[in-house]
This record gives sequence, structure tokens and C-alpha cells, in this order.
Amino acid sequence: MFINLNQNQNLKLFKIISEVAAANNQSVYIVGGFVRDLLMKRKASTDIDFVTEQSGIELAQNVGKEIDPKMKVSVFKTYGTAMIRYKDLELEFVGARKESYTEESRKPEVEGGTIEDDQKRRDFTINAMAISLNKDNFGELIDPFDGIGDLQKEILRTPLEPAQTYSDDPLRMMRAVRFASTLNFTIEENSLEAIRQEAERIKIVSMERIMVEFNKIMLSKKPSVGLKLMEETGLMKLIIPELIDLKGVEEVEGQTHKDNFYHTLEVVDNISENTDNLWLRWAALLHDIGKAPTKKFVEGTGWTFHGHEFLGSKMVKTLFQKLKLPLNADMKYVQKMVKLSSRPIALVTDDASDSALRRLLFDAGEDMEDLFTLCKADITTKNSRKQERFKKNFQYVAVKIKEVEEKDQVRNFQPPISGEEIMEMFNLKPGREIGILKEKVKEAILEGEIGNDSEEARNFVIAEAEKLGLTI
Repeated sequence: MFINLNQNQNLKLFKIISEVAAANNQSVYIVGGFVRDLLMKRKASTDIDFVTEQSGIELAQNVGKEIDPKMKVSVFKTYGTAMIRYKDLELEFVGARKESYTEESRKPEVEGGTIEDDQKRRDFTINAMAISLNKDNFGELIDPFDGIGDLQKEILRTPLEPAQTYSDDPLRMMRAVRFASTLNFTIEENSLEAIRQEAERIKIVSMERIMVEFNKIMLSKKPSVGLKLMEETGLMKLIIPELIDLKGVEEVEGQTHKDNFYHTLEVVDNISENTDNLWLRWAALLHDIGKAPTKKFVEGTGWTFHGHEFLGSKMVKTLFQKLKLPLNADMKYVQKMVKLSSRPIALVTDDASDSALRRLLFDAGEDMEDLFTLCKADITTKNSRKQERFKKNFQYVAVKIKEVEEKDQVRNFQPPISGEEIMEMFNLKPGREIGILKEKVKEAILEGEIGNDSEEARNFVIAEAEKLGLTI
């Protein structure tokens, strides 16, 4: 079977690489994801991998010279690869190789090989196809494992025996789940069973590499596809056991609670329909993480999860540290969303005070809209009347918050009087009194005792300072 590359936007580049390879007595093939996406008619990948049965580094250097004598070629001698950035493309060149693995590591022993050897070492048949750029068969699809058939059937299958494939490089288990989630493919049954069997091997993979795949699952159209597969295969228990702790329903005196694991997956899917923000999706994933350790049955009340948002927000940092996720503003944002996740619904009463609304505005700040997106995603009831009531409740709170915001301007609250001004007023050096007075001003504004106004704040500070024995 031949692939018509004549209409491909990269045809000119492919012709150059073909000519350079022929002039240097080298073979050359396009391999991997670019071939898969081309056959699936997906958006063209900007990463293109080329394999030669000779030196990948030498081929890259010769191609670079042909395109532009000044072109930079990045060489990675340890891996026998070289990379060229050309226009908006990343072109990677590697020599075909055979691989053999040891039990303790996913880093293989490598030796030179043929294109067939190289295809055997690929993770899935849909990624093991190659397109020849050699002059005698330019455009021929080389597909020894019927990857094109698996594309049509929408299944993920390994070229060789699956248990060996996953044991050799356990990251492939996460990649299987990721492709199932992003492509909406089914993992072939023998392959799925092999992941269950080899799941423990994931422990030899660095958490950073695992999280690259996990975040791609989180950014897929319907993340629950991948998250459920991780749960079914045992991978989730090994990577984020805190989510598995949410699984199951207990019954006491005829009273049950919902399965918070499957509820969480629904919330993640719901939020994914409305945002591509990875960290807001993470907030959805972790919004109930504190429910397992706070779950309690109270006689006469039923199941309670008091303080689960507060505990959950504290658990976020521990989880991010363990998972090697960023401990910066992204983590703090997730903590904030988890901590505030139940606050808006608590304000759905006619007697909710303006001070409670002001505090929510102050605490959520510029992330108020994201918080409402999370709260709406948290509505997973299948009862249409309940669903409608919840949505109306949120609209009600949104209107009330808008009214308070327009009146008091506290969303991006900046104290109307600074610490420097207070020091100047009372001729003070930095000290605890400054912090006490600034906090009192903030509390007075949020409680509605004074307006968000510099003159009112100044008069208030003078009165409060007297109680601390300070005078102007």
C-alpha cells in the first residue's frame, strides 16, 4: 500500500530528506505518531520522527546542511539521535535499533538494527507503521503488524507479546490508557489483562514521566475514560490511592451515601465540557479528596463529611509533592478551588448576609468565575427537577454577588490604607501593631462596618490604634 504524499504540506521537506539519504547511501522512513495521525486524518503533527538503518546523527547533519548551511542541529550522542527545528516543525532523526531490557530498569540495552527491528520495539501497532522515503518505494506504507487494521477497528494492540511489552517499559501502560482516552480507542483484551498483570512495574518509572501521561489524560475530551481504566487495571491505586479511597458505598441503618469516586469522575467530565484549564480540571479531580478521611455516620443525621474541603485543600500540597507536580501558583490555585468548592451553595438562602458574600468575593478574587464553573460541574444528579433547582440556586447567588461587588468593590480587594501609611501616622517602625491594624481594617470592610474607602479606613485606624495605646 502506498500513501500519496503529493498533497502533503511537508512534501518538499520529505523530498529533500529522500535526496540527502540517497546521496549518502542511507535508508530513511517516517515513523510513529505522524504516520498514525496522517492515516487518521487528524491535525498534522509538528513533531516528525525519521528512522534510518545507518546513522541518524549523520543523516540529520546532512539534511541540516542541505536546508541551510547555518542550521543548528542538536545532537544527543548518548541516545544516537539528532534534532532539527525547521519552521514550526521538530524533526528527530534516529538510527534503527534493537532493544533488550533488564528487570530493574526501563532503560534498554541498544544495538543497531533494521527498520523491522525498530518497528518491533514500538509500543502499539498504530505507532509501529512507517512510510518509506526511499527513492525506489517512496510513499510505501510498511505495516508488519496491521496497524492500519487496528486504526480502523479503533483498538490498541502491542506489536509483540503484551506482558513483555509492558514489563520492558512500564510507561507504555500509561500511554495505552492515554491513547484510549485521547483517541477514544479500546485497549485489546489481552493487552488490558497484561496491564493488570504488570501494573506494579509502574513503580520503576519516574513520577515526572507518569504525570506527563496523566495530564494528557486529564486534558482529553472525556477524562473519565482514562481514569476508569487506571482504576480497573490497578494503576490508580499505585499512583493516586487517595482517589481509590473515595470508592464504595457504605450503609448504616438503611442510610447510604453516593460513591464519591464515580461522582468525582462525572465532575471531571462535566468541567471538561466547559474548560481546557488543566488545573481547574485537577481541582475537579480533587474537590472531594477530603471526604474519605472525614466520613462519619452520625445517629439521627446520617453520613457526614464535615470539614472535607478544608482537609482536602491541605491534602493537595502533599499530593502535588508526591506526584512531582508544580508547587507554585498552580498548586495554590487548586488548593483554593478545593477549599472554596462548597461555599457558594451555602449562600443559597434569602438571609445570606452581605458580609458572607463579601468574604466569598474576597477569598475567590479573580477566580470567582472558575469557582462557579467547578460548582456547576459538581451537579451530577440525574433528577432533572433537582438539577434545574441547583442551577437556579447558582444563578441566584451569582446575582447577589454581582450586587455586592458593584457596591463594595472587594473582589480584587486592596486595603485602602497601607502599612507604610499606618507607620507614618503613628511614627512607628515595622512591628506587630501594623499587622493587627491592617487585619482589623480588612475585617471591618468585609463585615460592612466601614466602606472600602481611604478616609473611613483612616478614621477607623485612629480609633483602633487608641485601644493599643497608640496616638497620632
